[in-house]
Amino acid sequence: MKVNEIFYSLQGEGRYTGTPAVFVRFSGCNLACDFCDTTHQSGTEMSEDEIIENICRFPAGHVVLTGGEPTLQITASLLKAIRRAGKIIHMETNGTRRLHDDIQPHIDWITVSPKFGKKPALQRIDELKVLFDMNHIEYIESLEDTTITDGDCYYLQPCDRGDDTYNKANLAQCIEYIKCHPKWKLSLQTHKLLGIR
Repeated sequence: MKVNEIFYSLQGEGRYTGTPAVFVRFSGCNLACDFCDTTHQSGTEMSEDEIIENICRFPAGHVVLTGGEPTLQITASLLKAIRRAGKIIHMETNGTRRLHDDIQPHIDWITVSPKFGKKPALQRIDELKVLFDMNHIEYIESLEDTTITDGDCYYLQPCDRGDDTYNKANLAQCIEYIKCHPKWKLSLQTHKLLGIR
């Protein structure tokens, strides 16, 4: 498996914000979003045993599989090994790829963050976290009927375009949208606000 990095931090987004977690960032993605804020293309080939060894260096009970796009690489055997290590498995995915039947049952929490123009194809979604872009309101509206297992986990997260003026206006519109559509909650990238990974 090609792994970009494994690091220990606090979950910065969504339902589990503030939770200590080991992040396993896999290399590569099946999309090429112009707003992607992670450099995930490079990486190191690691065996499943090496990944587990690195995860177990840290005391956190939660492991977040992210990317890139983790569904391109994760295996049932890796998930089972993480579970045997006593960890709770979260996965952050763009939701464009369906999971094999032997993989999905081993993941405790699935966060789908669909990208503009894409509809989630996943069989199970525990948390829907959509990037809010004031120029793509119709896309957000198209996701209103997406079914998730916990009806309380619909999040909008202002898209960071690296432009302070744009970001300020986008955040204001995101807040107004949520006030008019109270199904959604606000998710901020608190790790960026705190200056942590």
